[in-house]
Amino acid sequence: MSEKEKASPASVRKLKELLHIRDNRFCADCGAPDPKWASANIGVFICLKCCGVHRSLGTHISKVLSVSLDEWTEDEIESMLEVGGNSYANAIYEAFLPQGYSKPNPDASHEERTKFIRSKYELQEFLKPSLRIVSSKSSSSSFRSCNSGKDTESGFDLDLSQAGMEEFIGILKVKVIKGTNLAIRDMLSSDPYVVLTLGKQTGQTTVINSNLNPVWNEELKLAVPKKYGPLKLQVFDHDMLSKDDLMGDAEVDLQPMITAAMAFGDPDLLADMQIGKWLQSNDNALAKDSTINIVDGKVKQEVSLKLQNVESGEIELELEWIPLSQ
Repeated sequence: MSEKEKASPASVRKLKELLHIRDNRFCADCGAPDPKWASANIGVFICLKCCGVHRSLGTHISKVLSVSLDEWTEDEIESMLEVGGNSYANAIYEAFLPQGYSKPNPDASHEERTKFIRSKYELQEFLKPSLRIVSSKSSSSSFRSCNSGKDTESGFDLDLSQAGMEEFIGILKVKVIKGTNLAIRDMLSSDPYVVLTLGKQTGQTTVINSNLNPVWNEELKLAVPKKYGPLKLQVFDHDMLSKDDLMGDAEVDLQPMITAAMAFGDPDLLADMQIGKWLQSNDNALAKDSTINIVDGKVKQEVSLKLQNVESGEIELELEWIPLSQ
């Protein structure tokens, strides 16, 4: 490992501090105390017994490292820190664990561990479909398109099965922040959720019941193809007995953000600054001008949208652009 790749002592300290957080002091898969191993690309701390099963899955699914014995890279530690540890990873990988399903305990057999860990990470049986995560075939990257681009910002991968065999130029992180003054579609309120569409890919937030001013703060990720169009947003009212009602829609023009990001180059080398702007006009759904900024080495854009084809409602988003290395 080159000196450039090797993690700094400060980063190694951060990794060990992460391990000492309460939820990380127990194996993410069986609950055994004092785990000494980690899956660097998944972002969990695991015990020796579960570590053996993780290794059998292959590094394209789980790259196992010893917290104290192996040398880590900066990217591997950054990936662990971004995930935040066991509780955050399990909130995704075990989001749809069936009621009454028993996870293996510290004394579980190898067969029990293997069945659970394969179901959890390889088969991804406990994930919400709209949050589906797919492991890269490369142990050194956490995101891979058919063009072998990498998203080193994230410990989680995108499901490109919806996108077809396209060439991708970047990843768009979309944080759906909140809605304001949304339309009533039930007797007195609505049960809203947001659907994002980019090309053949879709992502969906959770449903918030009986709220015309919902706060989601949920992040969705979409791969941006080389020939990209607008990001389409729709808000629906969830109904139990009938088809969900549309509560408005809007489109986000991605060209100002992507063009500005490409023109300025690597954001890690730039100070915080404004690099572009998408102007509000009668031809778009913007509630106000939307600036594009470098913030802590990341390209971000805050967007406030007036929902179209509906009597009222606004949606606030925060976009982040991550180019894929070629």
